[in-house]
Amino acid sequence: MWISGTSQYAIRAVVYVATNGADTPVRVGPIAAVIDVPRNYLSKTLHLLARSGVLRSVRGPRGGFQLAIPPARLTLARVTEAFDDVGQRHCLLGRTQCGDRFACPAHARWGKVSDSLQTFFRKTTIADLMSDVRAAAR
Repeated sequence: MWISGTSQYAIRAVVYVATNGADTPVRVGPIAAVIDVPRNYLSKTLHLLARSGVLRSVRGPRGGFQLAIPPARLTLARVTEAFDDVGQRHCLLGRTQCGDRFACPAHARWGKVSDSLQTFFRKTTIADLMSDVRAAAR
């Protein structure tokens, strides 16, 4: 299980919105500048997050994006599900048949790592990352 660059940018953007958009919506430009991603690419990503219910899009001159779900209830799995299936496990060695019944040499070891990653994405919230970001800033 790997996550795409889009999922990584989505997580960074959502953390930024959660940290800076509590009172007023955050525009795409400042987010793109801080997380160093092209504005148009990020705009499409944020609109997809809004369509999936993670963000709320506000139109107009004071518009932008805000969280649609409280950060303490918003998991990384929820943020990334629009882009990647974090729960889907592929054979590390690329075999078409790999599972408990037809295990490749890496299956048992990779299964433990994959399960750990899935647990991390299901249990880690945006609020967890916000507190980590604030602690690092101090």
